[in-house]
Amino acid sequence: MYIASSWKDYELIDTGGGEKLERWGEIVLRRPDPQIIWPLLNENAAWKQADARYFRSNKGGGHWEVRRSLPERWSIRYKQLSFHIKPTGFKHTGLFPEQAANWDWMMGKIQSAGRPVKVLNLFAYTGGASVACAFAGAEVVHVDAAKGVVQWAKENLHLSGLGSRPVRFITDDVFKFVQREQRRGNRYDAIIMDPPSYGRGPGGEMWKLENDLYPFLENCVSILSDQPLFFLINSYTTGLSASVLTNLLTMAVQRKYGGTITSGEIGLPITASGLILPCGILGRWEA
Repeated sequence: MYIASSWKDYELIDTGGGEKLERWGEIVLRRPDPQIIWPLLNENAAWKQADARYFRSNKGGGHWEVRRSLPERWSIRYKQLSFHIKPTGFKHTGLFPEQAANWDWMMGKIQSAGRPVKVLNLFAYTGGASVACAFAGAEVVHVDAAKGVVQWAKENLHLSGLGSRPVRFITDDVFKFVQREQRRGNRYDAIIMDPPSYGRGPGGEMWKLENDLYPFLENCVSILSDQPLFFLINSYTTGLSASVLTNLLTMAVQRKYGGTITSGEIGLPITASGLILPCGILGRWEA
């Protein structure tokens, strides 16, 4: 398992009863998590005094119940990187802290490459990976279909003091963007993707990860450079094994470029219990 254990501004304090208690800087949030099927053994004062708690609705979505007034947003740091945090209507905060395990790996790969590196970040959300790669010295193209999170990513880049780095932020359908890059002959040394389980394109096109991920991988491989550095896939799709990502990367990338593949779960350490909370899976190909 790949564990993001180097945080100071984030802490997974405790888990149980389908919920997690987290510290984001000075603010403590209580949120549901479907992986937490074990009981809450001690609903102590820390749980009861969380600054805000997210409640799911039986009709979908949910709402935050705030115990004390919160800022509209605040920032936290991971090493030299900074990110804006803001509770959203769908329980999220704008950052997945377990991804720090990938940020460290990508930064190490870029910094040790000894050459210019061009990175494509697809389904790029609020830009955690884009900021990390820019900090490491890469040229980055950041693509997401949601205008609001692309703006959030721009703000994270500037918050980290990296506003002058070569990062292009593009609001677009990632599938159509990759097809256009094929036609334009643009190439990348590294590709990152965090595809959804299900989705719908701007023209009503349906995306289902089990059916569509491999053809999309093949399209992405066609825009890799002659000497690619790495290819990373993250997935939160329930029931998908990390070995599936190994197999996909073997067929789509390794057969063409050689290299090494690793895969596994990604997780966060739980302070109270010493357990690890699984937070999805990843597959990494590296030259």
